[in-house]
Amino acid sequence: MDISVVVPLFNEDESLPELTAWIGRVMNENQFSYEIILIDDGSNDSSWEVITQLSSQNPAIRGIKFRRNYGKSAALFCGFDAARGEVVITMDADLQDSPDEIPELYKMIRDGKFDMVSGWKKRRYDPISKTIPSKLFNGTARLVSGIKLHDFNCGLKAYRNTVVKSIEVYGEMHRYIPILAKHAGFTRIGEKVVQHRPRKYGKTKFGLERFINGYLDLLSVIFTSKFGKKPMHFFGLMGTFVFLIGLVSAIIVGTHKLNMLAKGIRTPLVTDNPYFYLALTCMIIGTQLFLTGFVAELVSRSSSERNKYHIETRTFE
Repeated sequence: MDISVVVPLFNEDESLPELTAWIGRVMNENQFSYEIILIDDGSNDSSWEVITQLSSQNPAIRGIKFRRNYGKSAALFCGFDAARGEVVITMDADLQDSPDEIPELYKMIRDGKFDMVSGWKKRRYDPISKTIPSKLFNGTARLVSGIKLHDFNCGLKAYRNTVVKSIEVYGEMHRYIPILAKHAGFTRIGEKVVQHRPRKYGKTKFGLERFINGYLDLLSVIFTSKFGKKPMHFFGLMGTFVFLIGLVSAIIVGTHKLNMLAKGIRTPLVTDNPYFYLALTCMIIGTQLFLTGFVAELVSRSSSERNKYHIETRTFE
């Protein structure tokens, strides 16, 4: 099969017939073999009834229904698990992503130049309350990840099948799939300017809180990517550094006290010096950080996935 189109959705019953018809038309015009996987993320409208009807009319349409709303990441995870196509395309169900982009995205993956291609909505039809935070968010993600993408959160993306089978999307990590892919060893990540269409039906399901959660998730994915299998390298280093600051400070305070006594100069008690308590606090925090890294290392070593690696090929003698 050439292409799997994975579409997570929540309360999009109005747009689904038009979206699936549009995707089918593009696929037939380009003679692609395809499947459309619609993941109903606990909708409380008639989305599932529409999916059932569309599936009966077109056997290429498959549906997955959640009992409740789990979020976009969960929907993508299940869609990726079910995808059988050589190339996997993700898009939103609100018709703001154009299926006409699919042939070019497929070509960029099929030609072997990229493992993943992310869409870039260079011209957007969103209010300023979304565009400005989005620019700040994308700038931060570029800085900390080293991946030169303009729009990490664009729903329109294309993947080689091995990419989606090698990453685990959880929580709210759908925003950071390029980072997860890079961590899994898929470094050929490209970008394509795509059309952004005005919303035709319904209203947006995301509020400003997603940008706050986005930054917290970014810290999580960067930390787990770099230190998930070696937490001691982070906590141990930080703990040692803070402990040494406290130790050196305590030595300076004690040496100053002894020096004053040797000169016969009356000085206050060491415990009356505020720097002594700052030094003691640093030593305690440093010790706690080091022990945190030690415990995290024990947990990591006991994990069933401690030796899970992403293998490209095997050679046999």
